[in-house]
Amino acid sequence: MGLLQRKQQELAERYGIGWHITGVASRRLGWLVAHDGFSPAKLLAGEFDGARSVGHVASWIHAAKPDVVFEASSLNAETGEPAITHIRTALESRAHAISANKGPVVHAYRELTKLAAEKGRRFYFESAMMDGAPVFSLFRETLPAIEIRGFRGVINSTTTVVLEAMQAGKSFDVAIAEAQRLGVAEADPSADIDGIDAAVKIVAVANVLMGARLTLADVARQGIRGITPAHLQEARKNGEAWRLVSRARRQPDGSITATVAPERLKLDDSLAQVHGTSLLIAFETDIFKELIISERDPGPEATAYGMLADFVNAVRSS
Repeated sequence: MGLLQRKQQELAERYGIGWHITGVASRRLGWLVAHDGFSPAKLLAGEFDGARSVGHVASWIHAAKPDVVFEASSLNAETGEPAITHIRTALESRAHAISANKGPVVHAYRELTKLAAEKGRRFYFESAMMDGAPVFSLFRETLPAIEIRGFRGVINSTTTVVLEAMQAGKSFDVAIAEAQRLGVAEADPSADIDGIDAAVKIVAVANVLMGARLTLADVARQGIRGITPAHLQEARKNGEAWRLVSRARRQPDGSITATVAPERLKLDDSLAQVHGTSLLIAFETDIFKELIISERDPGPEATAYGMLADFVNAVRSS
């Protein structure tokens, strides 16, 4: 909301885009509608003057009549719900759907993209991968007729923070606590530590950009629980570093193999040079031997920017 408000004048002057907010929703608030629009300043202050509560997503969209729906619910890696239902309902009502949730991309990318095309709308999800870094849109908008043969990356920041803390001599539990204090690890860090988050991202990228039909079960997955401070210190003495590395590659028979596992890398490897909360993905294509997209220590505004960029691209294309 803050970024959208800050960019309001630029959106109007450069792109001819004006906006107002007719509906907001969350677990705590429920489904709120304001026909005349909410005040952005009051929303940022937690005030909801003039709001009317409705029962569920379908009635909310019917009442709010949005042109664009921003979907940012929490990830459900197993089913992608309720985000899939939110997005499907938005598209069926002829609203563009902009999501920061990986679940719908993993579980319903083809269905939702087809539905969006049928309705003349867009389903975009840049913030589902590397905050606002242009992973999906780079290939969609600027690299036509290119073949992606594979990719590798460090695409989960929590594991990097934990591994670096352990390399400095801290125990696994203390390293986890440090990551939680920094706000990069959840109260239950299992999805990151066990490689689930990275596997979800692998499936999303492979299915969207490589035409794969992977599920989470197709990703050979190993987390970092077996890595000890001794492993990390030994690697450092030998000019190496441990990182949780995500990979996917098209095989000669056309199939795509995918893995996430800790790897010991030479320090001159671009993946070993990823530190803190930074992220990096490197694509191998028929044109570029290695095309790298990286971001250094992104904050929450980077995720917001990904949704803003999708919003502009969706509205301009309609």
